[in-house]
Amino acid sequence: MSVWVALAGAAAGLLLGGPLGALAGAAAGGALDLGIRRTASPDRRRVAFTIAAIALAAKMARADGEASAAEFATFQRLFHVEQREADNARRFYDLAKQSMAGFEAYADQAATLLGAGSPVLEDLLDALWLIAAVDGFHPAEIAYLDAVAARLGFDAAATARVRARHLAPADVGSAADDWAVLGVTPGADAATLRRAYHDLVRQYHPDRHLAEGVPAEFIRVAESRMAIINAAYARVTGKDNGQKIGRAAGR
Repeated sequence: MSVWVALAGAAAGLLLGGPLGALAGAAAGGALDLGIRRTASPDRRRVAFTIAAIALAAKMARADGEASAAEFATFQRLFHVEQREADNARRFYDLAKQSMAGFEAYADQAATLLGAGSPVLEDLLDALWLIAAVDGFHPAEIAYLDAVAARLGFDAAATARVRARHLAPADVGSAADDWAVLGVTPGADAATLRRAYHDLVRQYHPDRHLAEGVPAEFIRVAESRMAIINAAYARVTGKDNGQKIGRAAGR
C-alpha cells in the first residue's frame, strides 16, 4: 500500500499521537492525539517519517515569507507523489502550513519516534535542504534548517556535514567542503579517506534506510546523497579513482 493511502486514513493519527498524529487526524477529518506509543513498527516509522517531512517542509516554505509552488513540486518529486495521490499530499502540506504547532514540536516528536541524530532523520534533513535549494537559499531558511538539525539531534559537526552537501563554497565560507562531506580533516591521509568513504557507503546505502523506515517513495534522497559523496571522494583523491568508487558504492 502506498504511504499516501495510509496517510489518508485516521489510523495515522492513532499510530503516532502527539502533534504529528494530530496533523494526520486533521487531514483525515478529525484530530486524534492519543499520546506517543512506545512500541515501534515499520508502518508506524514510515508514517512518522512522512508526516514529519511534510510538516517540516511546509513550515520551512514559510521561513522566507513565501511558500512557492516550486518548493511543493520538489517535495512531490522527492516523494514520488503520483497524480492520483496528489490531493492527499497537498492536503497534509497545506494543513501543516496553517497548523498552530510550531516546527519545534514536529521536529522533537520526529527525534523521539525515529531516533535523535539517526540516518533516517538525516534523510529528512537532506530533503529539506533540497527543497530549500529550488528557489535559492534565503538566510531565514538556512537558520531554520540549522534549528531543525539541532532539534533532530545533530551536533555541530553533523550539521556542517549536511550543509556542505548543499551549499557552494562561497555560501559556506570555506574551501574544504569536500572534506566536510566526507567527515574528515582537510589533508587527511589516503587510508583515513578510504575508511571514511567506505563507512559512509555502508551508512547511507538505500537498502539500510528502507529497513529503518524510510518510505520507498523517498529513496531518491539517499541516491542523490551518495552521488554527492562519490563526487567529493573523487575530487579529494583524484579522478583516476572513479572505477574504484563505483565498485565500493555497489554501482
